[in-house]
Amino acid sequence: MTGLDRKVGVVILAAGKGTRMKSDLPKALHPLGGKPLVMWVVEAARKLGAERIVAVVGHGREAVRDRLAGEALLFATQEPQLGTGHALLCAMERFSGFDGVVVVLSADVPAMKPQTLRRLLDERERTGAAMALLTCHMDPPGAYGRIIREDGQVTAIVEARDATAEQLKIQEINAGIYAFDAAFLAGALPRIAADNAQGEYYLTDLVAMAVGEGRAVAAVMIDDPIQIRGVNTVEELAALEKAMLGV
Repeated sequence: MTGLDRKVGVVILAAGKGTRMKSDLPKALHPLGGKPLVMWVVEAARKLGAERIVAVVGHGREAVRDRLAGEALLFATQEPQLGTGHALLCAMERFSGFDGVVVVLSADVPAMKPQTLRRLLDERERTGAAMALLTCHMDPPGAYGRIIREDGQVTAIVEARDATAEQLKIQEINAGIYAFDAAFLAGALPRIAADNAQGEYYLTDLVAMAVGEGRAVAAVMIDDPIQIRGVNTVEELAALEKAMLGV
């Protein structure tokens, strides 16, 4: 499949509590430019031509479902919340028999542009990779996961909290936006283990799993960090709103 005939599904991770927002409102529903964070992501998914969009909900799930009622979305519940890999696993029952590409987005990363996502899909398709991911050069790289390469090829992503001192110096970071071959995803997700500092199931472990199976992992580096900026605090929300909308 190429171009417009490829089947695309989207998973939006929207289960987070958003403790640092200091509000009872689920993080996905905090407003930016007059609409909830998650709606920016839903609209980007629609512009991508997704034939199904699944929102993974958890904290405040009734409020999130109510706000998204009428948006023709499917829902999956993550309870308890055991990491990004677990969140995606919760969504996979909605992709039974799906033979296309599954794009993973986050409800708290609202500035991602559809044309950037198309670049990601095109690169995964061009390379035949098991998965493609967005990266960005960031100085300082902060708490983002680091991209590990060998001979120019992506071989792993190491979360900052699990990284060595040498790995922490890497400035190519993981944007947390992915496009997966659905068949690879269905087979690999149940095999993720939680042997890390947080005791969580990391979606990023799928990179090393793909490489271990001899599958390619494609990467698209973007030069616009605003697109991948996440929202964790009220201050970050205000700063991103100013960057996106000039207000």
